[in-house]
Amino acid sequence: MSTTFSVTLLLAINIGLIWLLIAAPVGRRTLQLTRVFHASPSRIAALVSPLGAEADWHPSVLSSERLSLDHVRQTFSYPDRRGDPITRTLRVSESLDAEGIACETRVIEDSALDASFWKNYVERRFLRPVPGGTVLTVEQTDRYRGIAFMLFRYVQLRREMKALDRWLMTGKGEVRGVLEHPLMQTGLAALSTLLLWPFFGLNSQGLLLSSLLTVVIVLHEFGHMAAYRAFGHRRTRMIFVPLLGGIAIGGRPYNSRFEVAVCALMGAGMSAFLVPPLIGLHDVFGKAASAVLLVFLLIVGAFNLLNLLPMHRFDGGQVLRQVFSTRRGLVVASFLVTLTILWVGWRIGLPLMLLVAGLAVFTVLSLIGAGGVKPRRALDPMTAPQRLLAGFGLYAAIVLHGSAIIYACDWLFG
Repeated sequence: MSTTFSVTLLLAINIGLIWLLIAAPVGRRTLQLTRVFHASPSRIAALVSPLGAEADWHPSVLSSERLSLDHVRQTFSYPDRRGDPITRTLRVSESLDAEGIACETRVIEDSALDASFWKNYVERRFLRPVPGGTVLTVEQTDRYRGIAFMLFRYVQLRREMKALDRWLMTGKGEVRGVLEHPLMQTGLAALSTLLLWPFFGLNSQGLLLSSLLTVVIVLHEFGHMAAYRAFGHRRTRMIFVPLLGGIAIGGRPYNSRFEVAVCALMGAGMSAFLVPPLIGLHDVFGKAASAVLLVFLLIVGAFNLLNLLPMHRFDGGQVLRQVFSTRRGLVVASFLVTLTILWVGWRIGLPLMLLVAGLAVFTVLSLIGAGGVKPRRALDPMTAPQRLLAGFGLYAAIVLHGSAIIYACDWLFG
């Protein structure tokens, strides 16, 4: 298939996956998981009910304090925006009948998240005795937009079940996730490379292009992770999503708008540091330099410049929303950034119709997922110097990556 068709198909698949993960109107859904444990219902109830005597068995629960007949305050090991343990106040109702024990839990207060986050959430746990043990069924009901967070909760629920089983056998409830393991992430990166290969042609050149794109994605996510570390996140990790790329995850919620802007900008920012030395290296060796260097420079520039588009879910959009406090300023800045990136496309000779089609795609992307998780307290505002730093940082990243594309294309196709 032609290059234009391949790129168009890849973009369409990515847009569809992004929509499915973060914007699809999934609505109210219930996750359910059932497992048999070799212990009595009363023993399991003491562990899995927030009202239970051993409700703090899980490593993520630091303490579980009963406030009243049906209210519990739990403290978690997860840090809030200032690094303090997150606390939640729960309303719990228990019932006991001939069939077993039932427990329903709702979150009524969270030290990190606004109450609106939990308004549709309810968790039910049912325990039923069976020969040799207890059947535990856990149901979590909530309203979802996109399936990403629903999948995350399902994985966490499975890990809790596994941890409970280990606690009953050994007295230790710590279970390390397989997904975050470096070997698993390496395997997902390799899988992503192979899935991208057909879009660039099933030959050695296509494999090289898909491999270079994977390297660029890793560098981009390392930039985000470096910024998280600089702002004091004790734990950061990267999750590779085949075809879509990678996701860098910090160790706590954002504390300030400046932190949001810098962490978003550093994805493209780290790669921008590579552009001048790569261009200088090619200038020194001229035609003797390998064409792979130019191709890598082109992929670095193109991938990161697209990420700097002022769309809601893109890095550029996150930076601009923090820098500009008024809607008018945000609209003007978004228009100028988009115009600059389109000019780069025109400068390297992309057809006008393709640029118009790209603009339409980006407009659609800008409409995806306008919502977000609302923190309990507003983020610390940006100061004027911080706005200047973030704004000029975005400007520098756009210029450097745009220059990389123009330089590489002039040598490769000029």
